Amino acid sequence: MPEIQLLRPGHAPTLLAFEQENRAYFAASVPDRGDDYFAHFEERHRARLAEQQAGICYFHVVVGAEGEVLGRVNLVDVADGAAELGYRIAERAAGRGLATRAVRELCDLAANRYGLTHLRASSTLDNAASRAVLARSGFTVVGERQLSGQPGLSYLRSLADFTAPPGAPADC
Repeated sequence: MPEIQLLRPGHAPTLLAFEQENRAYFAASVPDRGDDYFAHFEERHRARLAEQQAGICYFHVVVGAEGEVLGRVNLVDVADGAAELGYRIAERAAGRGLATRAVRELCDLAANRYGLTHLRASSTLDNAASRAVLARSGFTVVGERQLSGQPGLSYLRSLADFTAPPGAPADC
């Protein structure tokens, strides 16, 4: 089973390969990162690690048995006990429940490792797979919004059912 790992410096080469290999696949459902993202990847990776160190964001990679990156699951804009969830799964790993498992595991980490109480997420209306993952993971639609000029939905999920009772060991 793939493993979720907190982003670290050594992930840079495999993460870049993941982004490059899946660029066209991702662009079909979410805005493309643009050429600048790839041209300055090392700088961006270092900046993400600094944000993580500061507790502003928590970036994770889903790593397969061969050490390859199969996905990303991230918590960004951490503040006041909440964060925005974002995720993407490689085309070759899509459709097998990996996104749902990764999102659920990240909910557990968010509650028990990072002390968060709620997660926000969003998806465009035409991204049925993402909307299904959010629904299966306990997210509820709370409104409509525009995402890069496309109609979308905003979601919210309480993490109360992931929080360990006081005195119980956290499962992380």
